[in-house]
Amino acid sequence: MPQFRTTRRVKHSADDMFALVADIERYPQFVPLCQSLIVRRRITDDQGREVVTAAMTIAYKMIRETFTSRVTLDKEKRTITVAYVDGPFSRMNNTWTFTPTDERSCEVAFAIDYEFRSRTLGMIMGAVFDRVFRTFSEAFENRADKVYGKQVPQA
Repeated sequence: MPQFRTTRRVKHSADDMFALVADIERYPQFVPLCQSLIVRRRITDDQGREVVTAAMTIAYKMIRETFTSRVTLDKEKRTITVAYVDGPFSRMNNTWTFTPTDERSCEVAFAIDYEFRSRTLGMIMGAVFDRVFRTFSEAFENRADKVYGKQVPQA
């Protein structure tokens, strides 16, 4: 049962970081291994949260796998939860939380646990996924610097 958790303090507001991670259509531009992402459905649930069903294709060398997940964007609570729907995993769930530390910075927590349906695919991709998830939060922080500008520490 592979899992990964990290918390990073970033020099961007919690709302900006939430918006950046919520902009899933842009993932192929900067998320490691993400080759494509197609939004299949977008609704607002009875609690006012946006719920997106999306298919993401991940690629590594000659391996390409597509999986579908349901992404719940809770702007009020500054959380994003991803529930696995279909694809090469037997399970895959992840969460993002964005906690303000001041008006220009926040703590971004990312957690994922997953298991491939195929033991062979798990052996091939397991080490790659582990390396990718260790740089995942950094990829989003770098993207935030690009989109919102790099924040300079106050004197």
